[in-house]
Amino acid sequence: MDTDTPYDIAAALLPLVGGPANVTSVAHCMTRLRLGLADRSRVDEDGLRALPAVLGIVDDDTYQIVLGPGVVARVTPEFEKLVGGGGEVAARGAELKESRQARNATPAKLLLRRIANIFVPLIPALIGCGVLAGLNGLLINMSWLPGLTPALSAVASAFLALISVFVGYNTAKEFGGTPVLGGAVAAVVVYPGVAKVTAFGVALSPGQGGVLGALAAAVLGTYVEKWCRTWVPAALDVLVTPTLTVLVAGLATLYGLMYAAGEISTAIGSAANWLLTTTGPFAGLILGGLFLPLVMLGLHQALIPIHTTLIQQQGYTVLLPILAMAGAGQVGAAVAVYFRLRHDTSLRTTIKSALPAGLLGIGEPLVYGVSLPLGRPFLTACAGGAAGGAFVGFFATLGDKVGATAIGPSGWALFPLLAGNRGLGTSMAIYGGGLLTGYAVGFVATYVVGLSGVVPVDASRE
Repeated sequence: MDTDTPYDIAAALLPLVGGPANVTSVAHCMTRLRLGLADRSRVDEDGLRALPAVLGIVDDDTYQIVLGPGVVARVTPEFEKLVGGGGEVAARGAELKESRQARNATPAKLLLRRIANIFVPLIPALIGCGVLAGLNGLLINMSWLPGLTPALSAVASAFLALISVFVGYNTAKEFGGTPVLGGAVAAVVVYPGVAKVTAFGVALSPGQGGVLGALAAAVLGTYVEKWCRTWVPAALDVLVTPTLTVLVAGLATLYGLMYAAGEISTAIGSAANWLLTTTGPFAGLILGGLFLPLVMLGLHQALIPIHTTLIQQQGYTVLLPILAMAGAGQVGAAVAVYFRLRHDTSLRTTIKSALPAGLLGIGEPLVYGVSLPLGRPFLTACAGGAAGGAFVGFFATLGDKVGATAIGPSGWALFPLLAGNRGLGTSMAIYGGGLLTGYAVGFVATYVVGLSGVVPVDASRE
């Protein structure tokens, strides 16, 4: 079947996951179609992996089919149409979802899932605005199109200036409150008039506390709203509940949460800068080497608010370029496997199809299709990521900061989002050097020690 169009991809996927009756929920993130399934034994996983559009499979709390950025956003609506629409899917899957969450909802998992649900929907806007910010900076440095750069700066900066409102909206939605009330309370954080308010003897600043303050404000607002609904008469609910929610949570935000969140945000920025300027190579080694295991455990989601806070404070996050080195190690390891296991035609075919995605920062196909099943190459790939991270961290100790103006992309796709304190050229050179180091160490480590005892599949049948 031709699977070039989103409809054709969706039509090819649906029977392989057990048909419409087996699908209880449909969602997507940056690269994955995330499905709730009633019976996972009905999935034809070999058939899914054989589809050219499928880059990998992740069997987690949801069944995740890796399609890649852009593709997944186009396929998901077509898949939902074929399944029968959001209402029918939700009705079928509500009970199964509740029982599954009851089994898996440890406090840590629930917290990380909620953090992801709040921040991941914001990533496309962060990427688009980040690319525009980088382009605008280049135009300013080159003294090109001076009449356009002020407008471009406004377009690129507007979302980041109001991101707290979107965080508040998503937070209230995630915690079961009214989303627009969460946005209204979080808007207090960025309102220019807060400069006239004094808390703890200090005048507040618009934006103080950033996304952390907005998140805390919206959570508080949600609890105030739910409390109001327990005693406010139904006839007065539409008037009293929103008023008390905004009043109580808004005042608490002004006279407590903004100040506290501001101190925490400042501490995060200071800690990140101190970590890299004083222990750069070591910090890069640890972060680059452990990032992929963190991703596999879902723990990387805890870093999203930290990245966003750094972007708000400094204009870029210094952590993402280091963490992106983990993907470079995977690429180097996969290339080593390709050359060492010459007789394993199936594995080499997987590598050839997954390598372009890996170079662009989509690591799941290489991780789940190549390095992790082989075992030791996953560790040598992490060694490559550690080496690349140490390379970038070393330059941080010399005062050369390299950051990303948005979160989401990595690999070569991160180049348009790079920024730093020494100019775009220096940032690109350091980041590119880190990628090359990750490729090289991942390749050498895997080629020399990563494949000891591994028998090619095809050779074992000879």
